[in-house]
Amino acid sequence: MPKKKIFSKIPVYPMSVIIVGADVENKPNFLTVVWFSMVNFEPPTIAAVLNKGHYTNKGIRENKTFSINVPSTELLAVTDYCSVVSGFDHDKSKLFDISYGELKNAPMIQECPLTAECRVVQTMQFATHELFIGEIVATYAEDNILTREHPDIKKIKPILYSMYDNYYWELGKKLAHAMHVGKRFEQHN
Repeated sequence: MPKKKIFSKIPVYPMSVIIVGADVENKPNFLTVVWFSMVNFEPPTIAAVLNKGHYTNKGIRENKTFSINVPSTELLAVTDYCSVVSGFDHDKSKLFDISYGELKNAPMIQECPLTAECRVVQTMQFATHELFIGEIVATYAEDNILTREHPDIKKIKPILYSMYDNYYWELGKKLAHAMHVGKRFEQHN
């Protein structure tokens, strides 16, 4: 089927939702983010993209640390709240039970089933956004979301975001085992 040219938007679709945590002026703050990605396997490294106007950026720059918190669908309302109010005007430090790990200044959300603390290794500036690249120092998971000692996406029940319709979605069904189903594919010339 032929494709037609559409308006210029980022084609990554859908996007996972995380909450980035940072201590800002010695107080935990949290921001909902959908622009993030793994960028390296060893050492494990992740990138988070935040608009330059966000309060959280100040804490990341000050401490050179941040946390990644993966909320489940049960945390949808408070996750969205963290995206619609600013730490400049609202104290988000009381929204969650907070813990700290090895870094001592990357606040993690206890209610999120999967969390990680990251040390900033590089920051890149763009016209309207900052890209924070962080090495994952430690990852923490609730025991009930693990299958064979690994996080189980179905048990986490992550929140997905669709930029095109501006809605949150939940995970659907499993399709196939990655990097295995293709072994059965035969190219016909």
